[in-house]
Amino acid sequence: MLTTEQNRDQLHGTLERQDDASRDDEKWKAVQSRDDRFDGAFVFAVRSTGIYCRPSCPARLAGKDQVAFFPGPIEAEQSGFRPCHRCQPREAGPSPKAKLVDQVCRYIEANVQGKLDLAILSRHVGLSPYHFQRTFKKVLGISPREYVKARRLGRMKRFLRNGETVNDSLYNAGFSSRSRVYEDVPGGFGVNPGEFRRGGEGLRIRYSIINSPLGRLLVAWTQGGVCGVCIGDSDAFVESSLAEDYPSATLHRSDDEMKEWTGAFAKYFEGNRLDVNLPLDVKATAFQSRVWKIIQSIPFGKTTTYSQIAKELGAPEASRAVARACATNPVALAIPCHRVIGKDGSLRGYRWGIERKHTLLKLEQAANPETVQKTTRQVPGN
Repeated sequence: MLTTEQNRDQLHGTLERQDDASRDDEKWKAVQSRDDRFDGAFVFAVRSTGIYCRPSCPARLAGKDQVAFFPGPIEAEQSGFRPCHRCQPREAGPSPKAKLVDQVCRYIEANVQGKLDLAILSRHVGLSPYHFQRTFKKVLGISPREYVKARRLGRMKRFLRNGETVNDSLYNAGFSSRSRVYEDVPGGFGVNPGEFRRGGEGLRIRYSIINSPLGRLLVAWTQGGVCGVCIGDSDAFVESSLAEDYPSATLHRSDDEMKEWTGAFAKYFEGNRLDVNLPLDVKATAFQSRVWKIIQSIPFGKTTTYSQIAKELGAPEASRAVARACATNPVALAIPCHRVIGKDGSLRGYRWGIERKHTLLKLEQAANPETVQKTTRQVPGN
């Protein structure tokens, strides 16, 4: 997996190898999609306003004929343009703290099977364990130990999916023993490692599909509660979304048995609040759990921002980590991540499509007209 900095370097190298016309086309595509991976590779200026911005600037776009590209802020200012106050292009590159954490993440990836305690990781970047721990958590929103566990768990899942035994998978992933898997990643699988290897074999999941203003909506249930809410244009799509998580589980469609649960979601689309006590059977990392709990507390018809959630968690630089937690939410609406927007009022991304996020917010506003809403504006991409 490429780290943020590796991905950025790769994109910048691609631009350098292209001819001028292709390079400008690639830059314009990056600007149109507000792709922050190109921040630091170039800036773009708008002739009609005299302002230059970084590629990810959320401001309204001018026409391509009004745009000029420059290698960086110095060249743009030499040509008479002034920096945008909104995106602050002079500070477009990653912060020193972000670079340091990126360096550590690369080290973890390369040494995930070895010993990776706090002393080793902090020594790698020349910081005290205390300072390193605080810096890492401030940037990513989770501790170094939690990050290492997550990377090992991800490797183990891949090994299990490829048919390796549980013992081989856990040792190849960096766990020292079988008991360590259960101690270090409680609930991380949703099922035990043996069941995960078999794709949920032996697990029985009931589900039903109903019509909604968003398209077809699938609600899945285990004995513990709702385990999945998928949204799509067809039954085949939402069923395949569920099957990807449980390829060997027994998936049984039972519209009659599921009426109680699908009825709760149907009432939501009629303008009623979804029951906050709806039982859920979802597994999460410690960070995901904290993010999802805050999201569930957002009142019907209101919104908050990724950065505000990060601040509530005590990790103000962890907005991206909050966004990732939103993207991995398995139960749409029940954990209402559609109520999380950009601090500039933009909708940003949504797992089931940004148009559906827009529809959900409009629906809640219409059902709760007395609520004062922050103005939202659609922005493509995440």
